[in-house]
Amino acid sequence: MRMLAIETASEACSVALFEGGAGIAHDHRTIGRGHAEALVPMIGALPGKGRAQRICVSLGPGSFTGVRIGLATARALGFAWGAEVLGYPTLALVAAEAQNAHPGEPLTVCMNGGHGEWFVQDFANASPLGDLRSLTPAMAAAVGAQRLIVGNRACEFAALLGGERQVIDSLPDARAVPFLAPALLTATLAPIYGRGPDATPMAERAPA
Repeated sequence: MRMLAIETASEACSVALFEGGAGIAHDHRTIGRGHAEALVPMIGALPGKGRAQRICVSLGPGSFTGVRIGLATARALGFAWGAEVLGYPTLALVAAEAQNAHPGEPLTVCMNGGHGEWFVQDFANASPLGDLRSLTPAMAAAVGAQRLIVGNRACEFAALLGGERQVIDSLPDARAVPFLAPALLTATLAPIYGRGPDATPMAERAPA
């Protein structure tokens, strides 16, 4: 069975194609913005134009726009190909890649959030040890972290904490999808925002 992995929740745009668990081809670019323009051509450049029986796509948290672009593309391809579409948490993907290189070692994922906050979550054996949290750097430092910290805010987090820390500065990579714990894959394709909405809906605002 072929599987297409799509990762668009950060400044990286990443796709990978697998057959029987083995990687066939991939493309990973740090582009900042422009996922909408880059993603479909990247998939189309894969062998067989990326066609697969299963599609795995990032649910976030991360870039609101990036997550929605990835989900919309996965849904459209899944419908066109008759493929199964499953989602996965982005922080779990970052953890899975690191724990493949550091088996059995607990770690903390620290990724860029919104409005100066960080998305922070602990993992062990590719499974979450606690809930995802969106924290200011000061709050994250007060909570603490595992000795191994990974993600695109890992260096800043380690500097705040001090002491003996091992750091892996990384962005989510679609090539790591096979390392995810199967229990983390879901057919419920709902974005994971990781923090509350920035605006209050009109219906919830107090009358003037």
